[in-house]
Amino acid sequence: MDVEELRTFVEVADAGGVSPAALRLGVSKSIVSRRLLRLESELGVQLLARTTRGAALTEAGATFRDYAARVCTEIDLAKETILPAGELRGRLRVAVPLSFGSNYFAPVMAEMARRHPKLQIQACYSDQFVDLIAEGYDCAIRIGYLQDSNLIARRVGPIHGKFVASPGYIKEHGSPETPEQLIAHQALMQGTEAWQLMDGDKIITVRPQGRFKADNGTALVAAATAGLGIAYLPDFLTDELLASGRLVSVMTRHPPPPAGAYVIRPPGQHPARKIRVLTELLIEHCDPVK
Repeated sequence: MDVEELRTFVEVADAGGVSPAALRLGVSKSIVSRRLLRLESELGVQLLARTTRGAALTEAGATFRDYAARVCTEIDLAKETILPAGELRGRLRVAVPLSFGSNYFAPVMAEMARRHPKLQIQACYSDQFVDLIAEGYDCAIRIGYLQDSNLIARRVGPIHGKFVASPGYIKEHGSPETPEQLIAHQALMQGTEAWQLMDGDKIITVRPQGRFKADNGTALVAAATAGLGIAYLPDFLTDELLASGRLVSVMTRHPPPPAGAYVIRPPGQHPARKIRVLTELLIEHCDPVK
């Protein structure tokens, strides 16, 4: 039984279709389909029911999936064990936040590629959250506060931020001093996210409202300096603007709690060594990040 056929079956089962599995594996859809057909032919059972929406596990497929995943995991661990120390092979596909990634994470990716010349690295920079399994990513780097999910997270460093606005906005609308007053102001956000504030040792969650939204921090910085409202932004995006006076801090008596940078990966018993190596390198580089 071919291990690539087993791996392909597991990817299709987890991704819910041939197309996302092909993307994750880095092969064509026709290759994925041929591998599945050979595996089902060898086993003599149908593992997947093809539909217009993708592929669903049959009863036999649901049973076989866990066994196949364990076999693939054990083979990967065996390969890692016999590789020369420090050598990484294959492909690493990572989703990286755009606002933070170009300055802080891109050098880490370049350093990892330099240290491991046989490793192929594909980094996608976007501030939109991606579905790691459906879109074929090995892991993602995320900043802020993590939402509950079945993904596995490892914190690699702290991220500090502030509530900021332009002097013109404060002159026209005043500076909020309490969480209740903050809710009444125009908020600049990526979506419908909640904001967290410190009240002594307690964390308060508020859900602000606003008419301007953007999917990356750089656009929110521009909106804040244009006087459109109040934004919660990481320090690395606002330090220079605060120093020049184009932005000012607000809600200083109720600052946001420190957030973090995380490596997120799909659930599994053992993380691939390439993800462990990336995580360790990020921890090494993120220590001085504010």
